[in-house]
Amino acid sequence: MMNFKPPETKTTSSSSTAEKAFSLISKGWEEVRSSADADLQLIRNRAKELENFLNSVPTITATATTTITPGEIDFVKKLRPKLSEIRRVYSSPDFNWAPKGKLRIDLSGIKNAIVTETENEKLGKWRRERFKDERQFGELSNWEPIRAFRNRLREMEVEIKSPNSSSPVEIFEGIKNSEFMEKVKSSFKSICKEPEESKGVPPLDVPELLAYLVRQSSPFLDQIGIRRDISDKIVESLCSKRRNKLLLRALPEGDSSLIEGDNMNDELELRIASVLQSTGHHYEGGFWSNSTKQNISDGKRHVAIVTTASLPWMTGTAVNPLFRAAYLAKSERQNVTLLVPWLCKSDQELVYPNNLTFSSPEEQELYIRNWLEERVGFKTDFKISFYPGKFSKERRSILPAGDTTQFIPSRDADIAILEEPEHLNWYHHGKRWTDKFNHVVGIVHTNYLEYIKREKNGALQAFLVKHVNNWVTRAHCDKVLRLSAATQDLPRSVVCNVHGVNPKFLKIGEKMAAERQSGQQVFSKGAYFLGKMVWAKGYRELIDLLAKHKSDLVGFNMDVFGNGEDAHEVQTTARTLNLNVNFMKGRDHADDSLHSYKIFINPSISDVLCTATAEALAMGKFVVCADHPSNEFFQAFPNCLTYKTSEDFVEKVKEAMTGEPQPLTPEEQYKLSWEAATQRFIEYSDLDKVLTSEKGSDSRKSRKGIGKSVSMPNLGGMVDGSLAFAQYCLTGNEFVRWCSGATPGTRDYDKQHCEDLNLLPPQVENPIYGW
Repeated sequence: MMNFKPPETKTTSSSSTAEKAFSLISKGWEEVRSSADADLQLIRNRAKELENFLNSVPTITATATTTITPGEIDFVKKLRPKLSEIRRVYSSPDFNWAPKGKLRIDLSGIKNAIVTETENEKLGKWRRERFKDERQFGELSNWEPIRAFRNRLREMEVEIKSPNSSSPVEIFEGIKNSEFMEKVKSSFKSICKEPEESKGVPPLDVPELLAYLVRQSSPFLDQIGIRRDISDKIVESLCSKRRNKLLLRALPEGDSSLIEGDNMNDELELRIASVLQSTGHHYEGGFWSNSTKQNISDGKRHVAIVTTASLPWMTGTAVNPLFRAAYLAKSERQNVTLLVPWLCKSDQELVYPNNLTFSSPEEQELYIRNWLEERVGFKTDFKISFYPGKFSKERRSILPAGDTTQFIPSRDADIAILEEPEHLNWYHHGKRWTDKFNHVVGIVHTNYLEYIKREKNGALQAFLVKHVNNWVTRAHCDKVLRLSAATQDLPRSVVCNVHGVNPKFLKIGEKMAAERQSGQQVFSKGAYFLGKMVWAKGYRELIDLLAKHKSDLVGFNMDVFGNGEDAHEVQTTARTLNLNVNFMKGRDHADDSLHSYKIFINPSISDVLCTATAEALAMGKFVVCADHPSNEFFQAFPNCLTYKTSEDFVEKVKEAMTGEPQPLTPEEQYKLSWEAATQRFIEYSDLDKVLTSEKGSDSRKSRKGIGKSVSMPNLGGMVDGSLAFAQYCLTGNEFVRWCSGATPGTRDYDKQHCEDLNLLPPQVENPIYGW
């Protein structure tokens, strides 16, 4: 069967190709017949020429015997009668040259004349190859798109033969607008799409290399006193001239969103990453790298909260981490463990109020849970564990004994929250926190530098402690949260208040507001202050203000509640100056005897974020406090009256004495609550990203899918690792620990801790020390 095939044309676009192809088909069957007639006429002419050639064979034989072999002459003689027969058949007047539905030409005579008996073997090979191609073509013809196209052609033929069929133009227009043709056009577009011009990424030049070196060296520079902002200015000066140009060359065409920001450090890392991508380089880790972090297999994350104090010691690092654990566990998104220090009986007597002591960790845990559940109003569902701790009289704080990380099982070592990370790691001799845990968050509670400056040689000590705090937080934390800007600027830190108030204080505030609305007098007393009685807690500032303006505050009386190491000295000083201050023993801020006070005065500038101030606001009282970064969070509340000078202090006190505090709005109540504080903590600590990230996902990817330069050796990470290793070596030496102020015997826990906590002796846990 002879098939008509239109001549191939080279197209430049898929749409034009499809339109030309169907315009050719739409010419109709008449054009097809004309083309077939022309082809048959050409065959007829070629047959005549071949016959004339055969008639001239004797002449060729006589004149070219030297070039034509006898076998070739015999071949032509055999072929001649067959061609004469073909010419006689096709020259007959009865032969119809017009093509019919199917045109068949029998070429068996030509085949028999051409193929001799000696070529049977070649014919067999040719037939095998041909049949193989036909089988492959058969498989191709069964392909779904080909079969659908063939069926559509059959339907079109039926429509054309139908007497009620549309014109060929209408038929082909319908085909062109069909869904099948749209798919064909899209396929042509994808095939004929011109390849995108590949753009090479230019290599790094000298200024970029220097900028990257300074950027990666910033941790080391910061340790030797060169601040981070100076390093950033050096990087910006090295890169600013070619800033936009480099990024536009390195990023995809038209993607300029990455250069809209002003963060030169991120842009430099994206530039480094683009060069690394172009080379195919990938850094698999190396020096100081660690691969022992735990994989989460049970589908639920684990959060370990480690703090430096515990109830019944009523201090901020004992109370706030307890509430944090309760509200994190309340969401049931993760398992929570609270790790608190265990003090031996002798230390408990020094720390815990009212001679309260515990004979076992289980007894203290029961006390903690009862106290907490009484205040939050729901059943707490988190684990409480203990680590060995010792009380330091010189530092007036609890220091860990031994490696604190070992008291969190490896199966639960996922996310660590270090309450006071610098305090926990001053003398930490053990595993690096970031090596054992997948994500480590530090929360800074205390302004240690302010306290140290008040001591002998305070300036020198504060300078040393500042760099030690930088050292240990950089080595052990992935993220640091500072409750206020009153603390030192630590590596990887942000400022955010992640503390709330005891729900009991909010209920007291609601009760007082309801009583005031009903016409009752709720504030029958004046001003008071509550806090641990040590000079650094604001007692020095309070006595100085009252002594300076004693004549301006005639008739003003103030009650002070607190216990502490400086209680006798504070009270003696106040009596010597003849101040109208009444000193009373410390008590719970929620005690009924404190509800009727209208004004809470807190002149402290050493606090990071005073919990008592937040509690007083929650109860609906006036708060008079200094205009200081530690009180910035409270300044948004209308009942918070801040002062800048001592004269301003007098004005604010008089304003509070003559005025009435405003009831808290629902928005203000929520802002003070632990629900809001927990939400802020999850957001600012990046815990929301960590908790929702899938196992094995790479969190070190930047926007637009471009990996940052962590794919190459990170000098900052190497510096952090080296700092951790150096600290481990130094804190392992008892002489160095003693010189730096550590309590003797805190490198390891002692025999009493082993008995109380059922621990193996340190010589068994760490046999190297028993040599």
